[in-house]
Amino acid sequence: MSLSQSALTPLSRVRVAVDCMGGDHGPSVTLPACQAFLAAHPQAELVLVGTPEALAPAASWPRVTCVHASETVLMDDTVEVALRRKRDSSMRVAINQLKASGEGAEPLAHVCVSAGNTGALMAVARYVLKTLDGIDRPAIATVMPNRLDGFTTVLDLGANVDCSAEHLLQFAVMGSALVGAVSGKADPSVGLLNIGEEVIKGSDTIKRAGELLREAAARGHLHFHGNVEGDDIFKGTTDIVVCDGFVGNVALKTAEGLASMLGDMIRQEFTRTPFAKFAALIALPVLRHFKTRVDPRRLNGAALLGLRGLVFKSHGSADAFGFEQALTRAYDAARNRLLDRVHDRILDTLQALNAQPVAGGADDTVQAA
Repeated sequence: MSLSQSALTPLSRVRVAVDCMGGDHGPSVTLPACQAFLAAHPQAELVLVGTPEALAPAASWPRVTCVHASETVLMDDTVEVALRRKRDSSMRVAINQLKASGEGAEPLAHVCVSAGNTGALMAVARYVLKTLDGIDRPAIATVMPNRLDGFTTVLDLGANVDCSAEHLLQFAVMGSALVGAVSGKADPSVGLLNIGEEVIKGSDTIKRAGELLREAAARGHLHFHGNVEGDDIFKGTTDIVVCDGFVGNVALKTAEGLASMLGDMIRQEFTRTPFAKFAALIALPVLRHFKTRVDPRRLNGAALLGLRGLVFKSHGSADAFGFEQALTRAYDAARNRLLDRVHDRILDTLQALNAQPVAGGADDTVQAA
């Protein structure tokens, strides 16, 4: 890359805005998670958003600012309800903390975390923050475990059903910035999800996306590996896998379902007979290590990339440990200036390719499954 992103100095203090009312459990999960997060991150500050009653236990916590909101976006609320009818929701107020109150002023927070309704969160964040120059559609990115005892970042996971080749290029650039900021890899590898590795395979959109990615790689703006297949996500073939939101969401839910089924099968087999139960006791250390490696709570926290502010989505059903992991992931991204990295990579790449932004509207964002 022509831009030296390694020169970006990490932030010394990071303020995280937290939608304490979102998710299936609300403050009963978010507040204990925030308390544990503060204990583990002495350089962090939290801006807690919720009703006065919900935030009362945290009023005297150090490094905490409480901001009150009168409404909550429910998990089954539509995008219209979240945008037009609940303008004082904890979700919207938390996202508002990422905007400066006036010219020359600093935003109250560097990053926002919510476990609320995914579709509503994306729509509200896009409406409040807008997209970065050169980005037509935000994308949802998260990590999946691979056999190399590491993680593969996959995007998009449900924000955009139909994508053009230019959108997939933008996702690759944003994903590269995300991995670079969080993992420290200066040149993470990118794979384009396809039905085969050969260049001739795939739809016209995928073939065109491959051409754009190869051109960007030739100019030194990306490390493009080439086409990858679904199993490459778990092999760890590349650091990043790019696809449209329909395919990505199906891949994510399939992986989650498979992991749950395998866990149930292992449990059934180890409880089938007295001998199997005895064998389970012997294998307990191995089983615990396996469970830790595939524990989805450790991977909680998906980034909404392409906005003029950092927003992270926690799983709605996350427990306190899982929500704390989302806070940590958001903190690391903000500390390592992910927003600046995405902006610089996009500007550098699009200028070099002489690409023009593709028309996109607010209706492009759809609720993730």
